[in-house]
Amino acid sequence: MTTKTAQLGGTASNVTVGKIGHGLMMMTWRDPPISDEEAFASLKAGMDSLPPGTKMFLNSGEFYGINPPSANLELLARFFERYPDYANKAFLSVKVRISVLERARVSREAALERKVNFILAKLRGTKKLDLFEPARVIHGIPLEQSTRIMAKFIARGKFDHIGLSEVRAEHVRQAHRGHPIAAVEIEVSPWSYTEETKDVISACEELGIAVIAYSPLGHGFLTGKWKSYKDLEPDSMLRQFSRFQKDNFNHNLALVSALEVIAAKKGITTAQLCIAWVASLGPKVVPIPGSSNARRTVDNCAAGNIELTAEDLADIKHAMTINSVRGTRY
Repeated sequence: MTTKTAQLGGTASNVTVGKIGHGLMMMTWRDPPISDEEAFASLKAGMDSLPPGTKMFLNSGEFYGINPPSANLELLARFFERYPDYANKAFLSVKVRISVLERARVSREAALERKVNFILAKLRGTKKLDLFEPARVIHGIPLEQSTRIMAKFIARGKFDHIGLSEVRAEHVRQAHRGHPIAAVEIEVSPWSYTEETKDVISACEELGIAVIAYSPLGHGFLTGKWKSYKDLEPDSMLRQFSRFQKDNFNHNLALVSALEVIAAKKGITTAQLCIAWVASLGPKVVPIPGSSNARRTVDNCAAGNIELTAEDLADIKHAMTINSVRGTRY
């Protein structure tokens, strides 16, 4: 079977990535984080599943850690120090958070440059920063201007491409006018597919921009790992999310049950069905499920090669239509 790939957009339109990427937040957004050996095995498994010349889209963040917040970047630095040959097999995207406090104290350009330099320092030269991405719209400055500011850092050789995260369709168009955008990261899954989401995907398709679809498994809910509210770990941060509140949780299980039936009929896991469905939304739509387990990472990547028939897609649409989701995203 030929492994499916995708092309990124904008200035990265010549970059070929695997159809399924890898979200890295939960490798370190826990206390304690998983061991290096477990994390490294998962990273290697994903990149080893791809054909030569194809990169895996790795999605990190300068705040993807609890103790310290930079734990994700430091994990990556240790990985690429130990396995330097994998640096060329990865396309690394790193999100940054620009706080109100930072914006008040310094100029937007200075705040952004400080974030870029922080990322580069934490990576310690082990891996090039391929894509720089503000985690949200930077308020108080026109989007065209913010992307022009970020383009200055490209000219200085600090990173190669610009991404966006958690934006609306009009934001994508505005930012793209300032400098070509390579990728836009938004949440997409069978329980997160609103009209706004569709508009963003449509705008990106129109402009030739890749869509990086995070949480394609609904933070794990859509995999069917929890059969009742009591199965959710007592200290899980998910209990803070609206969709994971007890009444909403129990109601939302109906969608999972419907997806499980479709997946069983096709002979795949519910997780693979969800990932394949997200991947089917466009040639440049790249789901980035998170996994710290090597075997699960390989299964996730295999979902990119699953062909969903017209009947499969109709069944999934029907399941989503009749099993409405209760609760806001977060």
